Amino acid sequence: MTTSTSSALFSRFSKAECVLVLITMIWGATFILVQHAMTVSGPMFFVGLRFAAAALVVGLFSLRNLRGLTLFELKAGAFIGTAIMFGYGLQTIGLQTILSSQSAFITALYVPFVPLLQWLVLGRRPGLMPSIGIMLAFAGLMLLTGPAGASLNFSPGEIATLIGAIAIAAEIILISAYAGQVDVRRVTVVQLATASLLSFLLMVPMGESLPGFSWLLLFIAMGLGLTSAVIQLAMNWAQKSVSPTRATLIYAGEPVWAGVIGRIAGERFPPIAMLGAVLIVAAVIVSEMKTRQQKSTGRSELAREER
Repeated sequence: MTTSTSSALFSRFSKAECVLVLITMIWGATFILVQHAMTVSGPMFFVGLRFAAAALVVGLFSLRNLRGLTLFELKAGAFIGTAIMFGYGLQTIGLQTILSSQSAFITALYVPFVPLLQWLVLGRRPGLMPSIGIMLAFAGLMLLTGPAGASLNFSPGEIATLIGAIAIAAEIILISAYAGQVDVRRVTVVQLATASLLSFLLMVPMGESLPGFSWLLLFIAMGLGLTSAVIQLAMNWAQKSVSPTRATLIYAGEPVWAGVIGRIAGERFPPIAMLGAVLIVAAVIVSEMKTRQQKSTGRSELAREER
């Protein structure tokens, strides 16, 4: 009976969906790894090393493609890479003073932040579901932060992580803006290299010195760089057969996995902060949901294209 139930449960997930679940679990684990790396390195050096490794791995697989690099692709990669540097750089700075699981939940706010940023910068008013997601995200953030919850008294680490989430939302918008106009592999190499170079350059104004040699630092930075490259390839493969809505539901589990791993490591949330975390996950899911009207509009457009 138990065996048949388990088989039925797993049969609901395709191989591609199982790959995305595994990816989400791995990403959830990266927050606490980065936090451990901060004991032997400054944030910008670590981010620079991490993306240098990722750029090297992707570059080795894209040598033939790189020959056709255009000025437009160089510009696109530079803009996206700058957003990546700010996003992950600020996230890493925040991890020096806040819990890894808290960082994961605040970072997840980039999903509802995308329609909010499009509204503020591009004047594109968000629809019903994204608007609900933004409100849930704001409520969850208030409950998640602050010693007693339900406050706007953010710590420096929380502020850095929050701004980092906005930068990641900007990265998503930039990627969408350039999609279809560039070669993905070439732009990926440029954006990773840009993020790495800018991170190393920012060490000077931030007064960050070179850390001493550490196997822990080398292992985590190179491991995350390699993991980033492999995960990107796996996501591109998996999302060919998994719908965006289904993929988003799976990705929404990333901060949850980070919370589970953080709890195993000894991190604890007060009950009200746990409620905030739940609201943030709900905001991520709701932001990507579509109303019946949007679904029917999408089907109509698809039918027109097929004609």
